[in-house]
Amino acid sequence: MKHSTLFDIISPIMIGPSSSHTAGAVRLGLLARNIYKNMPEKVVFKLYNSYAHTGKGHGTEKGLLAGVLGLPVDDRRIKDIFNSDIAKQIEYKFEYEDNFKRHPNAVDMVFYGKTNMFIAGDSVGAGEIAIRKINDFNVKLTGKYNTILLVYKDIPGMISQVSSLLQYHNINIASLLCDRNAKGQQASMVVSIDGNLQYDMLEALEEIPGVYFVSYIEKLGN
Repeated sequence: MKHSTLFDIISPIMIGPSSSHTAGAVRLGLLARNIYKNMPEKVVFKLYNSYAHTGKGHGTEKGLLAGVLGLPVDDRRIKDIFNSDIAKQIEYKFEYEDNFKRHPNAVDMVFYGKTNMFIAGDSVGAGEIAIRKINDFNVKLTGKYNTILLVYKDIPGMISQVSSLLQYHNINIASLLCDRNAKGQQASMVVSIDGNLQYDMLEALEEIPGVYFVSYIEKLGN
């Protein structure tokens, strides 16, 4: 009889030796892909600190690329992702840097394609992750909730309009985080919700005056 260890119990089912360096890397790449929405033409990964120094041995680079390509943490193709047919669909590059201001397991991902997008995140342990920045905006996305991302003109009443629309459709807000470039300029809103968002609600959010961009990001699986 095989006895389970504490690591077996608390860690995600995954391909790779480390929950933070491997599973966390896959989940960071996958969540970034969900935010970007489309298959990119090119991705530049910049790994920081522990990710930069020990990532090769733990499969961090493989995990990040596999996630961006849409593979879950238990996909066996991750082990040989660099030689896979799916990896030939995009151009990719890895860079490395030490920065004491960043998390030990931090990564920046720059997506190039129909649109360009900068996404920064951390692998915080036991496979848990957090996206910290999208383009110029500070955010916090963990992949645990379905999430609405809005970019809009910084004007009074915008938060009220969004929350009122969700309340009308009986959708509960789990968390809400706003950021802005400057007063009266562009702002962002990250709304994590309980339940699902229907397509007609996305359309309603897009029709709010002053809203430039709306994206619905579905939560990650286990």
